[in-house]
Amino acid sequence: MNKRTSMLFTIAAVAVMGATLFGSTYTQTQIAGQSLDASKLDIDVMEKIHQMGGLQLVMPQAFAETDCAVLENSGRTVHEFNLEGYSVELPIMGGKTFNAMTFNGMVPGPTLRATQGDVVKMTLHIPDWEVTGHGNDMHASQITAGAFESVNPGETSQYCYIAEAAGIFKYHCSGVKLVGMDQHVLSGMYGIAIIDPAKGYKKLMVEKTSGSGELDRKFYDADALEFQLQYNQMYLTEDGNYDAGAMFKHQNTATVVNGMQFGYVPNMAHNLLVNGDVNKNIFVAQPWNGLENKQYQSQLMFVENDQHVRLFIENHGNEPLFFHIVGEILDRVTQGNRVQSAATETWLIGGSQGAIVDLVFDEPGVYAGVNHDYAAIYTGAASIWVAGDPFNLNPVLVEKGVLEAPVPSYAYALGNPSDAVPPMGMNSIAHPAINIHGLYTDEVASEMKENGLIPLWEVIPVVAEMLS
Repeated sequence: MNKRTSMLFTIAAVAVMGATLFGSTYTQTQIAGQSLDASKLDIDVMEKIHQMGGLQLVMPQAFAETDCAVLENSGRTVHEFNLEGYSVELPIMGGKTFNAMTFNGMVPGPTLRATQGDVVKMTLHIPDWEVTGHGNDMHASQITAGAFESVNPGETSQYCYIAEAAGIFKYHCSGVKLVGMDQHVLSGMYGIAIIDPAKGYKKLMVEKTSGSGELDRKFYDADALEFQLQYNQMYLTEDGNYDAGAMFKHQNTATVVNGMQFGYVPNMAHNLLVNGDVNKNIFVAQPWNGLENKQYQSQLMFVENDQHVRLFIENHGNEPLFFHIVGEILDRVTQGNRVQSAATETWLIGGSQGAIVDLVFDEPGVYAGVNHDYAAIYTGAASIWVAGDPFNLNPVLVEKGVLEAPVPSYAYALGNPSDAVPPMGMNSIAHPAINIHGLYTDEVASEMKENGLIPLWEVIPVVAEMLS
């Protein structure tokens, strides 16, 4: 059979499917210059199509296995991802609260981490005391949307899938029967799945130049210190309820990173360390400054100089994310498992899209990660990394007994914020310490403390006394 005849048979199969499904004659194909009336097809041609498989030509049986019982016994690694969907009241900037919808009492929800080819077993339970149903659509899956349908209070749903594609993927509340899905998602019901490449991440290559203009390529091991940053917008009324009218007009009331405005800026401890005064602010905006904020007190992110850093970034919101780090170059940008750019200043990430950014902080200093939309910066999308020891605090901290010896980053003294640290993967460098930080309920924060994470609101007064 020549290629032209084969193409005509495929067109005929599409025509038959259209006539069958829609009860009418399919008279125009999507191929320019080709038209076909199914009612005038020769019977021999129809028989040949039937012999070739009929609709199998356009609907092949190439769908992935999704049955949980089959997948759990497939020999693949299985990750159980258990979520509970319910509504709570959580704080926002300015001492107010808003009516949040959460997975597991936190915004964003917990991060799933798996390796390409692993099985994910997602179970969603809605407590019987919750006021509405919730669903969960995981973008890392390739299964029927019917699996994501909303679950009523008091009920549980479950589905399984193979994480076939590597990258960072959003998950969020979803359901065809769910009224106001936008309210649920923009009120906090979102999170990410990190699917690591089956063969791990690649080494990072960074080009340097000598004074004579000669290029020198420096390679960093694939292992990296990792952070996760999830961007979104909030649309709230004065009393903390979701404002659909503001959403439709794209008039957001806040820009958040991992659920909080200005969640990664200095607090009173950093004021004390750098300025010697808890009330002398380092940064222009420090809205989460007091010990009374507990897990909501803002925290900085700390890295070492000349260290491979990997950022998992997701844009959950309606507005574009122009990701940029003030004072740094993004050494590599990956989407899915394909490198998209190297040595770029800013990377555009659309709504419901993610990217993996690899970089090295060369010099000691303070670096601000922003959405380079000025309205977004001023409404909350500014997050700060401190690289190395730019304030020369090592001698002071050692002298006062806070540290036994100089350290390459302040994370060894204060830790990195828990909501910015993803679960460990195959190429993860362990953080020196992790403190409790995030838009969590008190119950979630207490559980983290029991699991060994650092409650800085209890540690800071001790450190302050040592310093004074």
